[in-house]
Formats: sequence, C-alpha cells, structure tokens
Amino acid sequence: MADDAYAKFRNDNAVPEIRIGIKVFKCIGVSPPQDHPHIYLDMGDDGTIRCPYCATLFRFDPRLGSGEADPPDCLFIDELGE
Repeated sequence: MADDAYAKFRNDNAVPEIRIGIKVFKCIGVSPPQDHPHIYLDMGDDGTIRCPYCATLFRFDPRLGSGEADPPDCLFIDELGE
C-alpha cells in the first residue's frame, strides 16, 4: 500500500538484534521475494520486541532517528510502495 506510514525493517544478514529509533514499525523478515507478511509491531512501554514470524529481536535506541537502524542495512526502503 503506497500510503503506508510505518518504517519497515528487514534482517537479511540474520543478525541477533536490530536497534531502531522508533517503537512502532513493520518487520518484513528478509527482502522480497522471501519476505514474510509485513507485520505491524508496537513496543509500547517496553524497550524490545521480538517478531513472531522471524524471531528477530528489535531494541529501541533513542540515539537513532525514526528512519535509522543498526545495522544500517536493516532499514527497508520500499521503492514500489507495497
């Protein structure tokens, strides 16, 4: 969907943890076409959340911006708007 406002993150390199600068986002697993359903995740008051599909652990890091991740290549830029 082209108007999707949530940042998307992927884990192509199977890192054990991805640090991100936001608490509400989508996990896609790995890059398409091997991605899993793009699942909405919300950390709420917690500082971590694990994706129920791919088991990637996401950790909130306030030093990062909303469009940043560590490792940096874990941010998924959806050029097709899907």
